[in-house]
Amino acid sequence: MKQVVQNYKSGELAVLDVPVPGCKPGGVLVRTAYSLISTGTELMKVSEAGMSMLGKARSRPDQVAKVVQSVATNGVPATYRKVMGKLDSYTPLGYSLCGVVEQVGAGVDDVKVGDLVACAGNEHALHAELNWVPKNLYAPVPDGLAPRHAAFGTVGSIALQGVRQGESRLGEVALVIGLGLIGQLVVQLLAASGVRVVGADPDPARCELAERLGADACGDPGSSAVEAAVAELTDGHGVDQVYLAAGGGSNQPVELAARLCRDRGRVVDIGKCRLDLPWNAYYEKELDVRFSRSYGPGRYDPEYELEGRDYPIGYVRWTERRNLACFLDLMARGGVDVEPLVSHVADFDDAVETYRSLKDGELKAVAVLFRYPEQAEEAGAAEAAAVAVPAVHVKPAKARPAGSPVRIAFVGAGNYATSMLLPHLAEREGVELSTVVTTTALSAANAQRKFGFARATTDLDAVLGDESVDAVFVVTRHSSHAELTRKALLAGKAVFVEKPLALSEDELAGVLATVEESGNDRLQVGFNRRFAPLLQEAKKRFGARTGPANLRYLVNAGRLEHGSWYLRQGSEGSRFAGEGGHFIDTASWLLDADPVSVYAVATPGNEDLQVVLRYPDGSTATISYVTTGASGYPKETLDLVADGKVLRLDDFVRASVYGQKRWVSSRLPKARDKGQNAELAAFVRAVRTGGPMPVPLESLVATTAATLAVPAGLAGGAPVTLEKRR
Repeated sequence: MKQVVQNYKSGELAVLDVPVPGCKPGGVLVRTAYSLISTGTELMKVSEAGMSMLGKARSRPDQVAKVVQSVATNGVPATYRKVMGKLDSYTPLGYSLCGVVEQVGAGVDDVKVGDLVACAGNEHALHAELNWVPKNLYAPVPDGLAPRHAAFGTVGSIALQGVRQGESRLGEVALVIGLGLIGQLVVQLLAASGVRVVGADPDPARCELAERLGADACGDPGSSAVEAAVAELTDGHGVDQVYLAAGGGSNQPVELAARLCRDRGRVVDIGKCRLDLPWNAYYEKELDVRFSRSYGPGRYDPEYELEGRDYPIGYVRWTERRNLACFLDLMARGGVDVEPLVSHVADFDDAVETYRSLKDGELKAVAVLFRYPEQAEEAGAAEAAAVAVPAVHVKPAKARPAGSPVRIAFVGAGNYATSMLLPHLAEREGVELSTVVTTTALSAANAQRKFGFARATTDLDAVLGDESVDAVFVVTRHSSHAELTRKALLAGKAVFVEKPLALSEDELAGVLATVEESGNDRLQVGFNRRFAPLLQEAKKRFGARTGPANLRYLVNAGRLEHGSWYLRQGSEGSRFAGEGGHFIDTASWLLDADPVSVYAVATPGNEDLQVVLRYPDGSTATISYVTTGASGYPKETLDLVADGKVLRLDDFVRASVYGQKRWVSSRLPKARDKGQNAELAAFVRAVRTGGPMPVPLESLVATTAATLAVPAGLAGGAPVTLEKRR
């Protein structure tokens, strides 16, 4: 299928051939009929991409701050690879469309194949021929509403949420500053609510359009016409509400709002304009400044948007989806007319030229639509596509011819895969990157372009059935690891699965049952710290020990950003369940044993954990996993004490051993090698030669079981014994 993409590093725009997205549970696959260009938001993104690196940094100081923090935590090389990887990737455009349901995922019962729906979301309602859209980000289109008008649903929801934030009432007077796409819709919504409207915009054509659509008067914000209209309509008191729907770097909109708003009036920011509030003016009138968050309640909440968890209507009357449905209904009943806003309709294949014309100013438009192939334009005309699900036949692994490359497939191509694994594999001799599989088409296309995969697809079964593939990397979200590992083992592949291997005892038991059933134990979990060259050298310098040891491991994990999928404990497990295996595996490797018991305590909220592991010879390891520490402090520090010796590791930058002789490594300020490259080399070597896997399966299972024992220990308040079954 085709999709509009942009490279943020170079500014390149393209209509790219990408794999068709998979239809996951909880959503629908939609074939696009029309998608809407946001001439404000999208053109701002397109313009930023054309800036120099310095210009990009100046336009996004929030991202610069994240880069600085990442340098402090991960070092310059890793941060550089991460940033350049993100910049030099294709990113999608679009967030408002209408199309026909082509496939319905499990758990969806409110629409069927052939239904016309309006879709929202900058990750789901993209300028693409097909999109997978989760349940709370689509709404059925009312009978009689044209698909080209339904494509306005998302931007209409943005305008509607702004009006709701203003709490407009019958008979009030409002000022709308900025009469672009959102401003024009706000004008119509206010007029439909019985509010008298004054508009302000420097473009006379937009002022004229707004007056035709319901505004009482409009004019240039720098002229006296706007002030005169406000004075006449309000008897000199000022407007009840001001809606800031303008963009750009001028502070004029907020200054005009203060001048023309009445005492204790409301100022609602909908667009992205400069907000240097003149303190005296806002203080003296005691103005109420409010922000409107995109489409409405639910925005940026992954449990609402991705997992389909609705908010009770008794507590949250208007959510994203209810706003979308409401705006569609208003259009269907004639309360809002979007046809006068349509300045241009372009064929989807002409997307790049359309963006260029908009950016260069050749095409002056309020709203531009992309029109997709004719078969998607007629509501209800599409029929369900037959989907073949090939059976997976388990076959014994064939002996590898000497000297032949190890052919690798990747399932998942997220940030960790593309920054920490694939750069090493792409440069390794004797490795052939065969296929990349993702559920979102664009991420597969990006990985194929950057790392040289022979194929990109969304069809996992086709990869598992490909006898030429020797090894499968599972680098997806945590909840899918165990099941994908089982499938790959059954298909006779060697498997490298990123931690965790499993999120429950049942999942772990299922993986082991698959190993027994298939006879395939070619499994590696991404516990990379034990392969770190600095830590390996320190362990060698420490030498063998005769007595029990005490190990302290401080993990200064820090807080996650709001919206991170790591916070979805219901589906993805706790944060410690996701990455705690790293630290348990490192401790067990240093102590040359598997733990026999786990004791865990937590601060209120279970954010900071103390996990105490006991080993057969009496050794103990205490892992302090904290999120409330200082962001500037190193992430991982470790001390091992035994037999009159001390091993110290400082965040994979420096290591030292104190004993009869002292050894201190040279400091590595520019790099933190946490072992990924050496781990991958060991895995590839094992696959090529047929030799033992880098970490024994028993150790992988013991580490996973110990990680899973932590929540049981927290619940019971007592040590949990780890019993090995025969």
